[in-house]
Parts: sequence; structure tokens; C-alpha cells
Amino acid sequence: MARRKKIYEGKAKILYEGPEPGTLVQYFKDDATAFNAEKRATIEGKGVLNNRLSEFFMTGLSNIGVPNHFIKRLNMREQLIRQVEIIPLEVIVRNFAAGSMAKRLGLEEGTPLPRPIVEFSYKDDALGDPLVPEEYIIAFGWASQQDMDDIVALALRVNDFLTGVMFGVGIKLVDFKIEIGRIWDNDYMRLIVADEISPDSCRLWDIETGQKLDKDVFRRDLGNLTDAYTEVARRLGVLPSNVTHAAKPHVIN
Repeated sequence: MARRKKIYEGKAKILYEGPEPGTLVQYFKDDATAFNAEKRATIEGKGVLNNRLSEFFMTGLSNIGVPNHFIKRLNMREQLIRQVEIIPLEVIVRNFAAGSMAKRLGLEEGTPLPRPIVEFSYKDDALGDPLVPEEYIIAFGWASQQDMDDIVALALRVNDFLTGVMFGVGIKLVDFKIEIGRIWDNDYMRLIVADEISPDSCRLWDIETGQKLDKDVFRRDLGNLTDAYTEVARRLGVLPSNVTHAAKPHVIN
């Protein structure tokens, strides 16, 4: 595909103008960031793995009727997606205490939660993506009450799907985050899952050993990130044949 006009570049992906109105091409980079981009590295093969894994999860969601932006994979690093208006929220679903929640509440990491908990953070890197209550979201007009009800329902359906898929390959879905976008069919607005679903946006632990198979490997210097993502892809049966298995990260200080 001929390179098209760049629309947006984030920490892990680039969006290009799509071949048809209402579409974009999403390119997955090898960049890894943590702690609000204070820690950065280029990790060979990461973008290929995330492209394939996000394709796998989005296709699975489509198959069970959960609307999302994915149209088709174009090559090893790019996929064709629907253009959406992103709601400026990260939607976080937690099944076990980990990360910032464990720290905030003084809980041991891995503590099972009484039920899945949905949290929201305001997407603003300069502010560190602060957690916000539903009252703020509605008051500032980021989403309506009906939108929030629909977002929570979507997030819990995604959680049910991902939890089952991961459990089937011996992985515990600790938590994950998604983004939600608006699309219009004439005058009718719909909310759909957007961005990506990959080990970049999930906490994934081996059920038997507790080994981390997600971006915490990079955050906490627990080993090779490509190896961790490759293991997830291998278990799910979506491992590309030409990914360098033991690529070394090039850390930028």
C-alpha cells in the first residue's frame, strides 16, 4: 500500500489516511513506553506481535457481536480500521488488584476483586491520565449518562470474552484498558471498541506460575518483552512465523 497522509502519531501506533472515506490505516510501531513515557525503548518485533494479537481479539469480539473499529489486517504491521471520534477516556476493567489500584488501596497484587471493577481515566499525558469519576465525565460533557451505561456494558462484554479466551490458554486476565469511539450511521450514533487490545493494554499472568506476560515485563525489568508477547501469541495460535524471537530492546535513557 502506498504511504498515505499521517493523521496522528502516538506512543505505540501511527494513524494514516485510509483508502476510503471513514477509514484509517493503523501502523504498529516497535516503540515501548512506561511511566508516562519516562522510560522508552525500541523492541524489535513488538509492533508485529501487537498487530496480530489485536487482530485476533478484535475479530473474536466481532464474532460475538461486540462492535469495534477493526476491518482487516493489511500486512504484518498495518490494519485497516474505521475512523471514529475517540471519547477522551481510558476505560479500565480490573479483575484482580494490581498496579496503581494495589498501591492506592494497599492491596497485595493478585488479590481477587469481589466483581470486575470499571474505572475511567482522562486521556491527557501531561496530567498523567488521572482517574476521574463518572460525575466528572458527565459534567464536562465527555460522555452522556446513556453513553456511560453503554460503555460499561461494552467493557464488561469485552472482559467476559478476554477472560474466557485467556483462561483457555492458561493465562489470568488481571486487568485491561480499552478506548471507545463514536461512529455515525446517518444520524444514528453508535459506540464501538477502538484503539487496540494487546499485551500492551492488558495485564496477563500465567495461571500456574504467575509469570508476567505483558508490558510489566518492560516496566519492571523482568526480562525480554518480545519473549513475553511471543508466548501469548504462541498460546493463542497467532504467532507470525517471521518474528525474531529473542530480540534485544534498545533502551533510550
